[in-house]
Amino acid sequence: MKTFFLFAPGAGAPSSHPWMQRWAKHLREIGEVQTLDYSYMREGRKRPDRLPQLIATHREALIQIRDKSAGPIFLIGKSMGGRIGCHVALEEEVNGLICLGYPLCAMGDRTKLRDEVLLTLQTPILFVQGTLDVLCPLDLLEPVRNKMTAPNFLHLVNGGDHSLMVRKKDLGSETQEDVDLKIQTAIREFTTQFGKS
Repeated sequence: MKTFFLFAPGAGAPSSHPWMQRWAKHLREIGEVQTLDYSYMREGRKRPDRLPQLIATHREALIQIRDKSAGPIFLIGKSMGGRIGCHVALEEEVNGLICLGYPLCAMGDRTKLRDEVLLTLQTPILFVQGTLDVLCPLDLLEPVRNKMTAPNFLHLVNGGDHSLMVRKKDLGSETQEDVDLKIQTAIREFTTQFGKS
């Protein structure tokens, strides 16, 4: 049975954004993909909905997928989309979570950690993090991961920012496509390990 990804966007751009479309294409090489947009995006508002509304929208999309797929389901999201997926996984059973740039620090503030949901999780999770991501400093993520009870894994993107993009001077002989393919491989391995439905 095919792996199914429910792919949620970050706070600032909808699923039609080129970044989301590029990653949806990468994910389709592993399984089926459905993107979602939160209510405020569909209504053309800039300010994200409150957390309960974001969770409800995400959960509703998951329930719709369950109606048409008997295979393993993974919640994957960019930044906020990954964080909301974590909240949904507290209420709904899924095979795993994949966070493309987890926003650990609210607004980049190191004193405001969004770690409570991570510490409550039981669902396996893969963090894909850029080493230059100011919203998720690795020195703050490591102690959180050590305290987590859920199986958790980390794929580092050396020189990567919050969108997992690597500056040209840090790429060396690689291309961004090479970087993306390594991420894709890490996702494939994670879904293979936890894709037993």
